[in-house]
Amino acid sequence: MRRVALFLALLAVVIGVLLATGVVEIHVALRPPGGVDARPFWREAGTDGALPPGLAVWIEVARAVTPAVVNISTTQRQTRDRLVEEFFRRFFEGPGAPPPAPRASLGSGAIVSPDGYVITNYHVVRQGGDIIVKLADQREFQARLVGGDARTDIALLKVEARNLPTIPFGDSDRLAVGAPVMAIGNPFGLDQTVTTGIVSAKERFIGTGPYDDFIQTDASINPGNSGGPLVDAHGALVGINTAIFSQTGGWMGIGFATPVNLAKEVLVQLRATGRVVRGWLGVAVAPVSPEVARQVRLDEARGAVVVEVVGGSPAARAGIEPGDVIVAFQGAPVPAPRELTRRVAGTPPGTEVRIEIVRAGDRRTVTATLGELPERETRR
Repeated sequence: MRRVALFLALLAVVIGVLLATGVVEIHVALRPPGGVDARPFWREAGTDGALPPGLAVWIEVARAVTPAVVNISTTQRQTRDRLVEEFFRRFFEGPGAPPPAPRASLGSGAIVSPDGYVITNYHVVRQGGDIIVKLADQREFQARLVGGDARTDIALLKVEARNLPTIPFGDSDRLAVGAPVMAIGNPFGLDQTVTTGIVSAKERFIGTGPYDDFIQTDASINPGNSGGPLVDAHGALVGINTAIFSQTGGWMGIGFATPVNLAKEVLVQLRATGRVVRGWLGVAVAPVSPEVARQVRLDEARGAVVVEVVGGSPAARAGIEPGDVIVAFQGAPVPAPRELTRRVAGTPPGTEVRIEIVRAGDRRTVTATLGELPERETRR
């Protein structure tokens, strides 16, 4: 019996060595009941081949950019209604209505500096309350609102962290219609969602304010994407996803992003002072129609026709009158009213500027010293 036991033990060791070294392989065939043939009846495809360069680039872009995309949530405890409070006290003999539950909103953002500055939409955080920023690695930080600008819907947050991944800024002015783009964010709270599309149009005006200059894209943008990045094929930030056009509340192939070049002008001031100071001329302007162009003897319908001048404004002191057509600002042509709005707003108050106008076919240049745009002022 001892010899048999020793022989079996030795045999087990030998078999184990053979299996471990791959000299002997054991194949187990699992057969379904009833003698059914279990062999695959489909064709397996090879998945190790390289993707076409035009598709593989998006994998690299997503891998590089998503670590810098964050989830933003805010909570704000609602105040009690006095009438409801009195109702509960009188009829239920209790201390009052139960405390209202805090409300939360979800949005997205992008880390723009290693020391914790985050860009997002102002409408994501404008209600106040606690702002929580969750990173791609699931770490959470309470954020401070450095500043926000309602006119461009841009906000800058700050979290106390170091060596964070960041997203580089691109040049939205050089972005071409038809160029591929990627939107990244947290639609409906689904973290790190990536969608791709193209630039459908540029300089879209959707009626949100005098600084409308949106990039239109068909990359899927849904509630929760607000504030997230729109990046190009180089992984550079070209827009901040801001709005959608929808009759159902969901994606319908039309989304809008604020150009990053517009955000650059805002972010520097928000970081420095927490607010944006804009130049003010004091005129209300409209597009130049072909009829107006004929009346003032312009070769083409370009520029901004003055329809109103604010009394005592820089424009009034410079002698600008209703009916004048502004065709150049600081030596640069003004093709449309929106361009005048951006240039005036981007010029610091107190700056003396040269404005070329056309009045009854006569071209002249006037000088004006810009004032500061009031908080609720809509004129240029």
